[in-house]
Order: sequence, then structure tokens, then C-alpha cells
Amino acid sequence: MERKNVWKSYDQKQLKEINKLSESYKDYISKAKTERLCVDYAIEDAKEAGAVDLAKAIKQGTPLNPGDKFYIHHMNKLLMMGIIGKEPMEKGMNILGAHIDSPRMDIKQNPLYENADFAFLDTHYYGGIKKYQWVTLPLAIYGVIVKKDGKVINVAVGDNDDDPVFCVTDLLIHLAGKQMGKNANVVIEGEALDILIGSQPLVKEGKKGKEEKEAVKANVLEILKKKYKIEEEDFLSAELEVVPAGRARDLGFDRSMIIGYGHDDRVCAYTSYKALLDSKTPNRTAICLLTDKEEVGSIGATGMESRFFEDVIAELMTLQGEYTSIAMRRCLRNSCVLSSDVSAGFDPAFGEVFEKKNSAFLGRGICFNKFTGSRGKGGSNDANAEYIGKLRQILDKANIGWQTAELGKVDEGGGGTIAYILANYGMNVIDSGVAVLCMHSPWEIASKADIYEAYRCYKVFLQEMVM
Repeated sequence: MERKNVWKSYDQKQLKEINKLSESYKDYISKAKTERLCVDYAIEDAKEAGAVDLAKAIKQGTPLNPGDKFYIHHMNKLLMMGIIGKEPMEKGMNILGAHIDSPRMDIKQNPLYENADFAFLDTHYYGGIKKYQWVTLPLAIYGVIVKKDGKVINVAVGDNDDDPVFCVTDLLIHLAGKQMGKNANVVIEGEALDILIGSQPLVKEGKKGKEEKEAVKANVLEILKKKYKIEEEDFLSAELEVVPAGRARDLGFDRSMIIGYGHDDRVCAYTSYKALLDSKTPNRTAICLLTDKEEVGSIGATGMESRFFEDVIAELMTLQGEYTSIAMRRCLRNSCVLSSDVSAGFDPAFGEVFEKKNSAFLGRGICFNKFTGSRGKGGSNDANAEYIGKLRQILDKANIGWQTAELGKVDEGGGGTIAYILANYGMNVIDSGVAVLCMHSPWEIASKADIYEAYRCYKVFLQEMVM
């Protein structure tokens, strides 16, 4: 039952295709480090592929034809793309669902302070992280600041060669006796994840002998005022995310892997929407759904728990002249979904937490998790055997490299995805995605071969899946 390493099966043409896809993915993951940037990047790709703005089509009442590609976003953080199929939507859709949020640190609403001639920004970490991994790393800041007059200021500092970077400090080893005796979850505590942003005091001309109160903080504010025309209170209406600085890079002498920030889950998001944009007219309407807030429970207006997806399907069916309440329910119930999310790759350095024969291995193709959740399958979707049987048929016919896995040993922990939320509509849903090492760390690792097989799988699924 052991799956083969897919690298062994590639010819020179496929190796070129892998490298081409990998280079475009590295560009994406290096530039799209926040949800907003992911949406912007994907929309530009959609426009280049000839996709129309569905929001405008709905407003104008312009129906779409089979083969037409479209996109629509919500709050710049949730995105749906699609291709109208040949069959009525009531017969169901083929859906790829991934998330575009990743673990990080968020700047608090009242963040700026000075202590011991240093200026800091206070943060609140987002998602499941090992806090000690985020210290002494070069960090970048991305996001938006919205002023009282409604003007939106885009912030991106830390990734250009001439940008400064920021960091969270750590205690020197020479004085770390007590710290080294702590449990890993409190070696660095959440309130200690404040980023260092300055140390030079403000000196005003003509004010000799008069020291500025909190002069280092004042200097930072002076810089922000000149560069962005913002005041301290503008942090109150800001969304600023702190992420690792630096581009994704090839890993290994053989360049077979990519190390970068945010593989979870942008590696599945990218391959999903690229597979859709590169697809021909399908029989069933094809959808790619890129959601926010998965790392904190898929909640909120831009998470999978919102009504955005359902509302857009209703609007789309109305536009096509197909909408009735029961027709929409049938459309949803008859749909098939790949919940595209990463899985834990087997790491021999920590092999004791994996059950080896039911683990995902880098280089063995896209991974399918029949169920996720934790311990007694709590919080999971559990895919039907019939659905998995159909997937086996279409994947093997297309010579797609694939494997199955669970997320570690039964009682070691676990995790969830958006699968169970879509399954609430009565759809066939299974988790699928790329196996990743060092998941939820600042720098994660994925195999180029698995990224390629995921892209191929998603294309075949959109064209061939029907139950």
C-alpha cells in the first residue's frame, strides 16, 4: 500500500512544467503575505485569464454563458472564482475550497509605546503558533490604515531590499537559566511578542536643552507622519499584520522543495485557482472558493461560516434564470468538494508522533484525509467511501500521484478545515492538499512535486468529477 515517490516517474517535459509552476508559486507566496494581497494577486490573474467581475454582472443583470470565467470578492479578504458549466447548476458544482489566512502576529489597536529608549508595537498573535519561533527573525509589516475621512493607506514595509525590518527580541543565553527551564509554551509569552521598531530619539531644531517626552516614540510618529501622513490615533482603524520578511526560496541542493511563509494554506489556494483559470469549459459549473479566518475557526463575515458563498450561488443562479429556493438547495446538495488544505508531512526527526503507514510523505503526491478533527474524530468531516472510490477512479485514470493520511497518531492532537462547513449542505466533501513540514512555523516546507500533483489533481477534478 506504500505510495511511490512521484519524482521517479517524471520525464523532462514534466520537470520543466514543475519548475515553471514552482517559480510562479514562489512569486505568489513571496508577494501575497496577507489575505488582502492574496485576493488582489488572484484577481489580477483572473482578469488576465478573461474573467469578468460577477458583482458588475449581477448589478447589470447580464447572464453568463458556458465557459465564461468570473470572480467576486467580499471585504477584500474572501474570494470566489468560477467557470459556468454546460449543465444547469441544479445538477451541482465541482468546488475547490481553500483558505488564504496564515498564522501571524497582528498589531493591536493601541500599540505604540516606548520603554528604555526603545519604541515597540504591541501585537496579538493570530492562529496556532509556537511563540518561541517568532523571536529574533526579520519581520515585515503589511496591511491598511483607514483614516477618519475614509482614505485608505496601504502599508508594506520589510520585503524590499532598501526597507527596514523589525523583530521580537529574546533573552541572551548567558542570562537565560530560568527561561531555559520553562515549558515551551511559556518560554515566550503572548504579551512578550512586541516588535522592536526604533531607538533614535527625536531632536527638534531650536529646542536645545528641552527634551521631547518619549522622544524615541515621538521620532517614530514623525517618520510615520512624513511617510504615510498618519497620526497615532489612526492605529485605531488599522489592520496591520506582522509576517516573516523575505522571499520564498528553493530548499536543498537538488532544489526539490520550497521554503516559505504561508504554505498553509496558500499552496492549496494558488494551485486551486490556477487550475480553475487554466481549465476549459466544464460540464458542471466549477468554483474556487478562497476563504479567510480558517485559522481561528472560519468565523466572521469573511470566514467559511459566513453566508457569502450561499448568497453568491443564489445571485448566480438568479442571473442565469435558474433560481428557485429548492433548485439552489439541489445545486448545493449535488455538488462535490475538495476541501484543499495542507496535511502534516512525515518528519523522521519527530517520527514518534506519526503513525507511519497512515502518514503523508513529501514527494508522494497530493494527500487525501478522509477525516481530520482530533482524537475520536471530533470536529471532522468524514468522507463517504463511494466518493473516495470515484476519486480513485478519475485520479488513477489521469496518472495523478496521490496518497492518503491522518494528522498524526490518534491521541497526539489534530486539526480542522472548512470541510465540515461545506458538508452541512449535504455535499460530498473530502480534505485534500499538499503535505507540509514545519506547519504553522514562520518558514514551512513543501515539495515541488506535490505542488505540481495538486495542480493536476484540481484540474482533473473540476472536469471529471460527478457522482
